Amino acid sequence: MPDIESSSPAAEGAGQTEPQRNLPVPVPQVIEAPSEGLFTRWFRTLFGWRTGSMRADLKVVLEEGAPAETGFSPEESAMLRNILGLRERRIADVMVPRADIVAVQKDIMLGELVKVFEKAEHSRLVVYDDTLDDPIGMVHIRDLIAFMTARAASKAKTRRKKPLVAGLDLGAIDLSMTLSAAKLMRTILFVPPSMPAIDLLAKMQTTRIHLALVVDEYGGTDGIVSIEDIVEEIVGDIEDEHDEDAAPSVVRQADGSFIADARAKLEEVVAVVGAGFDIGEALKDVDTLGGYLVTQAGRVPVRGELVPGPNSFEIEVLDADPRRVKKVKIHRSRPRRARDPRNPAASLPVSNIRESGKSPSDSDSETTARRP
Repeated sequence: MPDIESSSPAAEGAGQTEPQRNLPVPVPQVIEAPSEGLFTRWFRTLFGWRTGSMRADLKVVLEEGAPAETGFSPEESAMLRNILGLRERRIADVMVPRADIVAVQKDIMLGELVKVFEKAEHSRLVVYDDTLDDPIGMVHIRDLIAFMTARAASKAKTRRKKPLVAGLDLGAIDLSMTLSAAKLMRTILFVPPSMPAIDLLAKMQTTRIHLALVVDEYGGTDGIVSIEDIVEEIVGDIEDEHDEDAAPSVVRQADGSFIADARAKLEEVVAVVGAGFDIGEALKDVDTLGGYLVTQAGRVPVRGELVPGPNSFEIEVLDADPRRVKKVKIHRSRPRRARDPRNPAASLPVSNIRESGKSPSDSDSETTARRP
């Protein structure tokens, strides 16, 4: 692409032009052009619906151009980069894993359902038949409130000596009624983990169903993804007034050990613990500390179990259930100590015995031989 040249006021007086950097035309200039077809082509290219040189040009602008040259603020540049990278993201990259899904059984009583909604702080919950691998839909909190309000209002129409507040008789709501009897379930989407995130976003907009279950090739439930999960890939974390500041995933203790959430990314663990905890390229498919433990042990470790970590680290499982590890403690491995037969009250590190070239049994033999 030839250099783009522009004339400054001083250069115009001298009849000279001042060359600028060899960058594509800034996108704002393209948008301001009167051609509607050009804007449409750029928009489709930007969202991955059509490939072309303009997409590559935009990447160059975002990567090499300064904010003054591109016309984008740092926030806009970050969002555009995320949009361009969205078509490379798969559902498996953005979903909430199965272990973190909050779901309810179809025959749950409405009173219990209200408690689950309050504790989970979600507006939608997955509904299943027997197990989570038998999902049948979802329930929205707005549908639950509308149902309860309608029941309270219909009972309130009977004559009473004292008028009801807001015309609602909440005592008339049968909280023992089951979810299936109330018929509050809605349709949910089912998608494979390999589906591009941008395709699911378009499908959610078309169907107006904003929750999808991620199923594997055998029909089992792998995870769940909402429209908010995908949008956050573009704009970053979205927090409302009910969201609390997340506690650090890895916290250093006074004794030099570390308490960590098993869901912590391995990169986060290395950043806090140190480069010595880096597992390198040994486990490319493992992203979290819990995944590393399961891979190392070949199963889900139980509470109190010690799992050897990279280099001289050791990982103790503090909290776990049959499905996953929840919390761990990371510390340096302590050298094992062997008893000194000449002084049973004392002990020596195993490494010291090995350095002398003698085993504990050799020391016992020598002691026995010296006895009169």
